Amino acid sequence: MKIDDVKALAEIMSQSDLSVLEYREGDFSVRMERASACQPPSPGNDAAVPVAGPADDVEQLNDFNNMHELKAPMVGVFYAAPAPDAEPFVKVGDHVEKGQVVCILEAMKLMNDITAPVTGRIVDICAQNGVVMEYGQTIMKII
Repeated sequence: MKIDDVKALAEIMSQSDLSVLEYREGDFSVRMERASACQPPSPGNDAAVPVAGPADDVEQLNDFNNMHELKAPMVGVFYAAPAPDAEPFVKVGDHVEKGQVVCILEAMKLMNDITAPVTGRIVDICAQNGVVMEYGQTIMKII
């Protein structure tokens, strides 16, 4: 299977709005999965940021009018950490500086550092580790 074939499968997934695609040809098989635009954190996940106080305090803490969405600049596999056994580059609640590496997208066996477009705080990580990201799909949100 060539990279053009993989791109064609990714395009079929996108056009058909599929979340999973599995293709088999002889002994060869490939499985592609994509996360929804933004999945809520699962129970027990450290990604949730606990906020105490009334709802007004939450709105002041998270000014969503100034939110920036970091979008995938290419199709690739999302990795939150530089190695499988390493800590993630960022977690929800972390402060990031413009230009700071926040994740990796692997495309065609090349690891591409993805950097924060603005200085701010990570309020949501929409991608799941090891999942294929579409071009333009939201990776994370920064306020």
